[in-house]
Amino acid sequence: MTGVSLQAVEINGKRLQLLSMAVPDAKRVGALWDPSDPLAVPSFTEIEGAARSLNLELVPAGVSGTDDVEPAIRAMVEQRAGALILVPPILNNEHYNELVDFVVKARFPAMFLSREDVESGGLMSYFPSFPDNFRRAAAYVVKILEGAKPADLPVEQPTKFELVINLKTAKALGLTIPYTLLARADEVIE
Repeated sequence: MTGVSLQAVEINGKRLQLLSMAVPDAKRVGALWDPSDPLAVPSFTEIEGAARSLNLELVPAGVSGTDDVEPAIRAMVEQRAGALILVPPILNNEHYNELVDFVVKARFPAMFLSREDVESGGLMSYFPSFPDNFRRAAAYVVKILEGAKPADLPVEQPTKFELVINLKTAKALGLTIPYTLLARADEVIE
């Protein structure tokens, strides 16, 4: 698997599982992804497998730019998708922010890629903790400055993941998030 760690792919199945717990009535889930990005293919494949194991029907929609987002969302609504998962990587930072804004305005219960997306009004996110990754990277820098050869240091996978849920958004969408899911959250925005 070139350029994508196995753990990074496996996390997407967990993201879909958490979304299905938050939106249990959604038996069809939209998957917004960029099929032209080779790094997105393993993530999408993992989500397909997770959807099968969760008895969910996946409604995929490809996007390669912001002009594709509105028609993709419209198509998912027409196909009665009850929730949405964003498949990483999707669009670049500039266009990604526009995508988040559009999904939030469309009032789609969605699993986003970061805490900031949830703070902006998205329903939820589950992803590696960026502060934890930065702290761990700093430890590598210290080791290198102390004389360790970078090639001798092991490649580490993220170990801390954050589940963030926006309860205000859930209420606006008419969702009641199960207590068991709220208890697992690292942060609940009220």
